[in-house]
Amino acid sequence: MMRDQIIAAARSLIGTPFRHQGRIAQGVVDCAGAIVAIADDIGADYLDQQGYSSHPSNGLLESALDAQPCLVRVPLSDMQPADVLLMKFASDPQHLAIYVGFNPVYQDHGIVHAYAQARKVCEHRLTDEWRARIVRVYRFQGAA
Repeated sequence: MMRDQIIAAARSLIGTPFRHQGRIAQGVVDCAGAIVAIADDIGADYLDQQGYSSHPSNGLLESALDAQPCLVRVPLSDMQPADVLLMKFASDPQHLAIYVGFNPVYQDHGIVHAYAQARKVCEHRLTDEWRARIVRVYRFQGAA
């Protein structure tokens, strides 16, 4: 699969309403549901896990990502467009986004994610504040 396909799948979700534990079949997604939808769109084998709190703790999200057959963890220093970003807002990682690389529209690097505060899937700049939230990076196997 090509990185452009992954980014296109992520961008196709822009505007989709946010709801905790939402899945695209319901017409809504949360950050994990967006990754599930992207994986489905590109034909990746992704194990959907639900029943998590809105603030997963104790390494729950990391364990779930590490167990995904379609994802491989890569060093933060090797982050490339179409990678899945694991982010934290407080003490434990609790958020996922897709890194889309440089966007000429706003002349900066960006992410696509289902963001509760925006109440939808959105794309915006990967500012220093957002970059500081990244704790792990995962890549879809075979992404080229």
